[in-house]
Amino acid sequence: MSTGVRRRMGVEERRQQLIGVALELFSRRSPDDVSIDEIASAAGISRPLVYHYFPGKLSLYEAALQRASDDLASRFAEPHEGPLGARLLRVMGRFFDFVEDHGPGFSALMRGGPAVGSSTTNALIDSVRQAAYDNMLSHMGVVGEAPPRLELVIRSWISLVESTALIWLEGKRIPRGELEAQLVHDFAALAAVAATHDEELSTLLRTLLKDEPGDGPFADLAARLLTLASS
Repeated sequence: MSTGVRRRMGVEERRQQLIGVALELFSRRSPDDVSIDEIASAAGISRPLVYHYFPGKLSLYEAALQRASDDLASRFAEPHEGPLGARLLRVMGRFFDFVEDHGPGFSALMRGGPAVGSSTTNALIDSVRQAAYDNMLSHMGVVGEAPPRLELVIRSWISLVESTALIWLEGKRIPRGELEAQLVHDFAALAAVAATHDEELSTLLRTLLKDEPGDGPFADLAARLLTLASS
């Protein structure tokens, strides 16, 4: 039978609880609209106790962004098995899982939210982008420094994925699955155009694409382009 006595949390356990509560609230509303009082109430503690663990809303917000950015960065990790197109489609699926589950929080992370312009927030955003970039190089089998045009393609594509997700959140007017496939196609298109100017990149793409199945996303793109060209 329960005695109704609450277990006292340790310092780090309480900090992690508050970060989790803040993230949950930020997933439903912009961090600008969430007060310390709401976070305290949801955590079942007093407002002064929140300030015991975090000196202010900004520090709690940055801690929540740290956890969110770690989670988001991990979405780009994918076992190096199977064709590249299918791998990228799975990556986009996990990325948009995060975007859909943490809409306002994702927007705040990408746009800065209450901490816009802060060095901490900028560093977190850069860490997500770098993790995505490193994973993309790994998926393509590139070790060490990437050829300049490939670096440009990947970093441009990552920016496109971010901006597309932010626009999509405003109304979700395009079915999510179609958008995920479109972004995979966008990567292939950007890489193909760049490869026409770079023999090294062209060789790399030919090696990657030779294992693409006839029903994969890259083959689907090629079929659509052929249909367009013949119309």
